[in-house]
Amino acid sequence: MSLWIPFTLMAAFMQSWRNAFQKRLSTDVDTIGVTLSRFILAVPMAAIYAFILFKHGDTPIPHLGFNFYIIITLAAISQIFATAFMVKLFRLRNYALGVGLAKSEAVIAAVLGALLFAAPLTPMAWGGVLVGGAAVWLMSVPKGMRNTSWPTLLLGLASGLCFALTTLWVREASLMTGLPFLQSASYVLFWVLLVQTLVLLLWLLVRNPDTLRALCQRPKLVFIISFCSFVGSIGWFTAMSLETVALVKTLGQVEIFFTLLISAKWFKERLTGTDKVGLGLILIGALLVILA
Repeated sequence: MSLWIPFTLMAAFMQSWRNAFQKRLSTDVDTIGVTLSRFILAVPMAAIYAFILFKHGDTPIPHLGFNFYIIITLAAISQIFATAFMVKLFRLRNYALGVGLAKSEAVIAAVLGALLFAAPLTPMAWGGVLVGGAAVWLMSVPKGMRNTSWPTLLLGLASGLCFALTTLWVREASLMTGLPFLQSASYVLFWVLLVQTLVLLLWLLVRNPDTLRALCQRPKLVFIISFCSFVGSIGWFTAMSLETVALVKTLGQVEIFFTLLISAKWFKERLTGTDKVGLGLILIGALLVILA
């Protein structure tokens, strides 16, 4: 089995739980605070993880140029916006729909990767991406646009676009390091998380310190969110250092399967026959990209 596959499945599983805990936090904390909860405690976790890998592998710290840190900053800011848009989706519609619309990132990443990042796909891989995209659309908007508002749809697509750009820039940064894939992913992950945390902390300290106090009052939930985010990010970043973003994100749509289970069992949100059809299409899309 290609190594990127188990890392992607791990990432999808942990991300579904992180999103569920973020939805719970969003009932008490504003959007920026919920977004920060994803990063703030993940930074020391990422630092320890990277230190262990570099020490164990006797790998020197790379000396990278200005372009690397520009790409890191772009990826970090893009992921902040992607997460904030998704948190807003949680408040507009149900949990499963919010995640489903944000998963448009796989198709967007395939198109942008082919056009701008020199990452073309084979016909079979394109088939998997498009089948997965159709499944996401079917599950997100089961009754067509009549019951889905334009703000909801646009927020979902904006979140998908920002997530797609984040992952494309993360892969670009990983390739620039020239490190073994584990060390490369950990190094990029640390810098992305550090930039995100510093930006959001500075913003809240200046604009809304009450949000920081609200987070401090929920240490257990913030820790769980950061931990799930950290483990999930290890999976995503490592998989993307090994394989193109479009294939990783298409397989990663199995996250919707985990999301629907959590949605039904935890949030008591109803599943439909359309959900079952969509899950079948996601499975077909995932098989196509694995075979590709």
